[in-house]
Amino acid sequence: MLTRRDVIKQGAAAALLSPSILPSSVFGRSISPNAKLGLGLIGAGGMGSANMAQCLADPATALVAVCDVQRDRAAAWTQKHPDAKAYKNYRELLADPRVDAVVIATPPHWHCLQAVDAARAGKHIYLQKPMTIYPAESIAVRNAVRRHGVVCQVGTQIHQSANYRRVVDWVRSGRLGPIGRVETFWGWNMGRDGIGTAPNEPAPEGIDFDLYCGPAPLREFNRLLVRDAAMHCSFWDYSGGWSPGMAPHLVDLPVWAMYLGLPERISSFGGRYILGGDGDAPDTQDILWQYPNLTMRWHFSQFNHHGYEFGSVDRALGIYFHGLNGTLRCNYDDRQIIPQNAQLNPADEPPTLIPAGMVHEFEWLKCIREGGQPSCSPLYHIKVDLPLTLGNLSYKLGRTIRFDPASESIVGDPEAAKLAIPIYREPWRFPTEYLTA
Repeated sequence: MLTRRDVIKQGAAAALLSPSILPSSVFGRSISPNAKLGLGLIGAGGMGSANMAQCLADPATALVAVCDVQRDRAAAWTQKHPDAKAYKNYRELLADPRVDAVVIATPPHWHCLQAVDAARAGKHIYLQKPMTIYPAESIAVRNAVRRHGVVCQVGTQIHQSANYRRVVDWVRSGRLGPIGRVETFWGWNMGRDGIGTAPNEPAPEGIDFDLYCGPAPLREFNRLLVRDAAMHCSFWDYSGGWSPGMAPHLVDLPVWAMYLGLPERISSFGGRYILGGDGDAPDTQDILWQYPNLTMRWHFSQFNHHGYEFGSVDRALGIYFHGLNGTLRCNYDDRQIIPQNAQLNPADEPPTLIPAGMVHEFEWLKCIREGGQPSCSPLYHIKVDLPLTLGNLSYKLGRTIRFDPASESIVGDPEAAKLAIPIYREPWRFPTEYLTA
């Protein structure tokens, strides 16, 4: 587990520098000292396009390849970057020798396989959240990044925000007293019809829907499923639902601030109670994690968010740290201290210890050039991702899972241990060779 000193050193190392010339040793092969970093984009939808645009703001980068199963999305990039080659199959992109690093922003059911293949190919990785949707996938991605020595950043960009960093200062200052409970939540009142409905129909020309489904079950085409992340989070097999879709941004903060490891017991419950429309993922879900001397809860609802003080008319999110002396409640931008006794003075601000953040993509690029892992590498982010995947496994089984953090294994439940490893649709194969460190 990271110590406080380790985290402070990591933050200091993340100070933004001007783009530098790439050393020839960075990629394990000889390149021109003045060469630009060759970037590939796998998944050219809204999030992937935003991540790539941010990367290309660095003048020492160049887009050289783009891959998407929807032809028009790839074409939109190659029209702007004529030197970039379009691919439909991501493995062909990974074989392109001009590609040094990739942004992976495909639907979540693809993340593990594409990230492991990218690491195996020696490509550095910016991986959109959620990192994975199965416990074994979480371990495989972490191990692949470690084994092949690539630089990987998971796309939880709120980690860089000034407010989150002050919350970490507050929590680590001890002013709240011992913290025994953390609440994380997200609410979005989508209305009775949810994402709406679309007919099952033949896939239109220009979309390889079989390849879209990939290792997940093959189903009939639905245009809402392929539209964007706000849609595919309603389809369980392709996303794991809204817990992997939103919780990484919220769970990240207590894991970071409190140096949390992995939980020992995980319980989840919920269902699709209210929402109609397409999709089969739950519209409300709770996950409880038991850590030593701490219980943490995640809750989301797609039909109501009453009682969540932070938010707008239709959606809200936040984190509550409940300590002996008081509660700190916060969201992405705001925080408030609520005393429980006279020992906690909200005006008594702790010293600033966590350095200012930087653009999440720039931190990744900086680490590629200079070495080390960024702040949200899978080596850290597994402590966010694995608890969520275990939570979904508990939800699926309808019972509590016991987990041994030391061995990273499920205890006393052979069925749960078996279901923690996904069975991919042929010809795709889960990379079991990366389940060992």
